[in-house]
Amino acid sequence: MMVQWQIEHAGPDAVLIRFGEQINTDLVPVIRAATKRLQNSLQEEIRGLVPSYTTLMLCYDPRKNDFPSIQEKIQQQLSNLTISNTHLGKLIEIPVWYHPDVGPDLQHVADFHQISIEEVIRRHTENTYQIFAIGFAPGFAYMGNVPQQLATPRLKTPRPDVAAGSVAIADQQTAVYPISTPGGWNILGRTTMKMFDRQSPKLCPVLPGDQVKFVSVSKAEFLLAGGQFE
Repeated sequence: MMVQWQIEHAGPDAVLIRFGEQINTDLVPVIRAATKRLQNSLQEEIRGLVPSYTTLMLCYDPRKNDFPSIQEKIQQQLSNLTISNTHLGKLIEIPVWYHPDVGPDLQHVADFHQISIEEVIRRHTENTYQIFAIGFAPGFAYMGNVPQQLATPRLKTPRPDVAAGSVAIADQQTAVYPISTPGGWNILGRTTMKMFDRQSPKLCPVLPGDQVKFVSVSKAEFLLAGGQFE
């Protein structure tokens, strides 16, 4: 596929590489491939890469480059960028116990769409979600797209505390809260999978470009895996 991009100033030591203007799953392997290429080729000259929905932010060392020089190097590296199946990411299954005890918004989402709780669960688990970006909190992976027949607006009033592992949706996005934090997304259930682990070399089990499939599990399976709830 033909890869197009624009390079913009994003600060005294950062540039924004823009691959598109609208969220598009076709851009995910492109941004993943660009991230890998620039990381491997410019690792001694950059301080970080932050992939997102349609952009890739590159922070560089101003002692080694200025904007024109880093722009030229990016152009050189991306001019012959190739996209392969290795840039599609891996598929990760996340087990979820869907129940009002851990999913306080299950009934709200069901009422919003005039369907049953069982149908909410079916619609959430039948889809495979693309990870577009990680942000907000360490390990908070923004995934999409939630099908329109399940998409539900954010809560009018955010909760002051959402338990780690809470699986939630907001509009056409879904995510897992990796740590206990305030949040305004609709909580459907909870997983025992750690989305952020300081003791793990990878810190986060998923990366932008990976895909996620949520799998419904029973209360017994949730508890057996170490799940907890009040």
